Amino acid sequence: MAPSSTRTLWKGAISFGLVHIPVTLHSATAESRMKFHLLDKKSMSAVGNRQVNKTTGEAMQKEEVVKGFEYEKDQFVVLEPDEIKAALPKSTQTIDIEAFVDGSRIPTTYFNKPYYVAPAAKGQKPYLLLLETLRRTGKVGLARVVISTRQHLAALVPAGDGLVLELLRWSDEVRDTAGLPLPDQKETSITERELKMAEQLVNELQDEWKPDAFHDEFREKLEQVIEAKVKAGEGGHITKPLPGEEVRESADIIDLTELLRRSLRGGAAGRTAEDADAEAPKAKAAGLRRKAANDEEHEAPRKRAAATKSTARSTTTVKPKPRKKAA
Repeated sequence: MAPSSTRTLWKGAISFGLVHIPVTLHSATAESRMKFHLLDKKSMSAVGNRQVNKTTGEAMQKEEVVKGFEYEKDQFVVLEPDEIKAALPKSTQTIDIEAFVDGSRIPTTYFNKPYYVAPAAKGQKPYLLLLETLRRTGKVGLARVVISTRQHLAALVPAGDGLVLELLRWSDEVRDTAGLPLPDQKETSITERELKMAEQLVNELQDEWKPDAFHDEFREKLEQVIEAKVKAGEGGHITKPLPGEEVRESADIIDLTELLRRSLRGGAAGRTAEDADAEAPKAKAAGLRRKAANDEEHEAPRKRAAATKSTARSTTTVKPKPRKKAA
């Protein structure tokens, strides 16, 4: 099983009749699917999703995008933010139990997402009382609750040492079975002998509920491939430029300032002191080359100016001596 989460997602109370039980909600599930990121093949930089006009392909600004509802095929009506906000349910911070029903009567297709329910301050005794009552009666509390501005139908179910709030789907979110090629017991029949053989097979495979005995083989195989690639040095690091800093086209010029910048932003994780010492002579030489280049750039204008002045002095006009008149 995944480790427990002590992070409180919601604070409120269970309410039915005059009963008020302070409780908190905690995540009961963990996401285990493999998550991949889009990267630039050359630079290993992250590639994001842009909002573009699907007709023209042009990028859209945030203020140019509105929310629309498709009431017919390719027919939309625009909803303003104030109109959407006015329709949002008001949060009461309570799990309002409206009825207690037989838990086995709720079809599994209605169950959506579970949350662990824990008692808050001064809620230990009424919480335990409700838990034991639901256990003895075999009932679950059918309730309404608002979480993150969204209203949910929910079932408060006893499970283990505590309560679980199972968010349910609304009836219009569950499809019926009409039209499916399900077997018709009137047209298809099974014999008693076939039924006994099937029951015998089930009994032979009977076992205890051991969820840890089952694994996501696809995820485990990919993790093995990823681990092997990392050990082989095939992993790449995404280097993010500092604000206002342009990404260098070449990695040949490396100085101590750049190494410090990378260290501060986590880009030099795993580098040892020996690595830094090895880079220092190269960095120092590179710094001297840049200094020399800069000196030459500053010296060149001065030399050109001096040469211009020298040329100006050497081309000064000298008046010719007047000729003597012939006798």
